[in-house]
Amino acid sequence: QVQLVESGGGLVQAGGSLRLSCAASGRTVSSNAMGWFRQAPGKEREFVAAISWSGARTYYTDSVKGRFTISRDNAKNTVWLQMNSLRPEDTAVYYCAACTGCTSSYRYSSQNAYGYWGQGTQVTVSS
Repeated sequence: QVQLVESGGGLVQAGGSLRLSCAASGRTVSSNAMGWFRQAPGKEREFVAAISWSGARTYYTDSVKGRFTISRDNAKNTVWLQMNSLRPEDTAVYYCAACTGCTSSYRYSSQNAYGYWGQGTQVTVSS
């Protein structure tokens, strides 16, 4: 089993930055692609970013391209999401997930491909 714990959320003004961390325990996730998803109030959970097991490939939803950066350190069993130029519409609970079904690139953005999820961390961006 894999346990994922997110941290780094909080309240920030528009234009500010936050860095989310996702620490994995239980077993290594070095062979898993990892992703970040978010859920805003009253909305469905959506894909934000993903990274391949090696870190060589990254994927982003259009609304965060150029502002967010996903990275990982397999030695530390940790994944990060650096969020810059934050907007009020980025307000959501952010979830880290380990992919167990990322067999091709199009699967990275599919929630159904992820078998392990963290509890989430709240990010609130004020205008």
